[in-house]
Amino acid sequence: MCGIVGYVGDKRAVPILLEGLQSLEYRGYDSSGLCVSSGVCVREVGKVTALKKKVPDNIYDTVGIAHTRWATHGAPTKENSHPHTDCTGDVMIVHNGIIENYSELKAGLEKKGHSFSSETDSEIIAHLIEQEYADVGDMNGAVITTLKQVRGTYGLVVLHRKYPDTLIVARMGSPIVIGITASSRIVSSDPAALVAFTRDVVYLKDGEMAILKKDQHHITTFDKKEVNREIDRIDWDTEVASKGGYEHFMLKEIMETPTVLEDSARGRFLPDEGFVKLGGLEDIRDKLKVVERIIIIGCGSAYYAGMVGQYLIEKFAHIPTEVEIGSEFRYRDLPISSKTAVLAISQSGETADTLASLRRAKDAGALTLGIVNTVGSTIARETDAGVYNHAGPEIGVASTKAFISQLEVLVLFALFLGELRGIKTVQSKDVLREMRVLPEKMSDVLAQSSRIENIAKKYRTYENFLYIGRKMSMPIAFEGALKLKEIAYVHAEGYGAGEMKHGPLAMIDETFPTVAIAPRDLVYEKTISNIEEIRARNGPVIVIATEGDDAIARIAQDTFYIPQTHEALSPILSTVPLQLFAYYAGILRGFDVDRPRNLAKSVTVE
Repeated sequence: MCGIVGYVGDKRAVPILLEGLQSLEYRGYDSSGLCVSSGVCVREVGKVTALKKKVPDNIYDTVGIAHTRWATHGAPTKENSHPHTDCTGDVMIVHNGIIENYSELKAGLEKKGHSFSSETDSEIIAHLIEQEYADVGDMNGAVITTLKQVRGTYGLVVLHRKYPDTLIVARMGSPIVIGITASSRIVSSDPAALVAFTRDVVYLKDGEMAILKKDQHHITTFDKKEVNREIDRIDWDTEVASKGGYEHFMLKEIMETPTVLEDSARGRFLPDEGFVKLGGLEDIRDKLKVVERIIIIGCGSAYYAGMVGQYLIEKFAHIPTEVEIGSEFRYRDLPISSKTAVLAISQSGETADTLASLRRAKDAGALTLGIVNTVGSTIARETDAGVYNHAGPEIGVASTKAFISQLEVLVLFALFLGELRGIKTVQSKDVLREMRVLPEKMSDVLAQSSRIENIAKKYRTYENFLYIGRKMSMPIAFEGALKLKEIAYVHAEGYGAGEMKHGPLAMIDETFPTVAIAPRDLVYEKTISNIEEIRARNGPVIVIATEGDDAIARIAQDTFYIPQTHEALSPILSTVPLQLFAYYAGILRGFDVDRPRNLAKSVTVE
């Protein structure tokens, strides 16, 4: 859950490394550091700007590595910052991942006289390479032998002072991508660090390593088999990652949701015919027709999107569907067959727990599917088929526009499955006609941002919130509570509104506000009854309601309104007021909403 950058070329490495780190800071910001081929290393606690101030201006090396860290093993200190070096200072490494057997490896190295300067698991890699290089005298062989000893995950870049024109990179469970120009190779854990320099990239797969020089790269497997990998092209540039005049990426990305809805659905449906076309699934149409069960896996917001997807698939395709947390599914002993489809949802396409669960499902013979936002990501490559979100890069750590896109793609996916199985209803056409005007209705929701900000001001001092909803609004309640926790550091719980009498009602008093999601749907009256229960106990209530529902204002202190839409699309519109409420609450409480503490964008370690 860190950011890696490496450069070998004909230009000064330091400016390129620092620019790359700046673009990856959302992946880790406890500390950062860099090393160049002459052996100069600089490390600093805090954000990349702190490192910039410490780096001398007179470093002219054209090869270097850099890292921005989110701590897993060891506190965020200068000693624990990457890059790490061996005893001699010749071997320099940056590492993203977790070495599970580092304790036993460290003990063995200490017996051989190695001295460690950090508490991290990563440092043992540098010392292992030092030891193996002393034995074999070959840098490539030393790296391979080292990797065969470690157990865990890694995206790794190695630099050696005796090989000042070379970088060695390797991957196992943590992403590595190589950017290519005529006179350089730039390596990173995320394409975001590369687009300022090139759009031509090569993705490493697990069990692969590469030797990089300024004008060539050579990829092999760990057992030295040659790999010929085609060059991919990144289809977005640095301009889309700028704030576009907004104070924060989070606000910019929320405000982009009307465009995201257009982009995620473009060319994928004909509303009047009720027809959905998902090109990424065309090759497996016959397999999808005979699927008898679907399991959706995801983590965090993606898991909550999957919960909405469960309702949608069962409603429109009549396929029994389950939703599992990615970090737990791999430990379940669920019966899986070739007629089971496992759908992984991940913005980055690199979420470690989801990926591990996906691989388990694939080994069990399931049809594997993906909904991901990042083209060329591991989940996109390893699934049998899937659908891209086309939401564009999301820089803010808390998912906003990507979550909205996931919900929309799940609607299309459910309707597509229904068509395959001959379940084409009038309701399907109604959903698609409504989807055509959904971006406009989303703009109406965003126009209420000032009102939402004022309500956030009113509640900014409260430290506890309950979020409730029923049916497809229940996962949105969970997601709304998650956003408030992530961004404003406020304790918030999401709950099914029907569960109020089973415990949560005991917490309610005048100091414990409730956010209730109550659009005019099939369970509207029941949700109103739950709100009445809360009001009877003096609990303040904020309600998300459908435009024109004036009666609800009589039982709510404050109200956010969303336009009337089809029940299947209501979660999409309900989500954005909750995102804005969390955003303004975080700002008012004085926090960095783009980079909330202790969190990183892509969870690429377990």
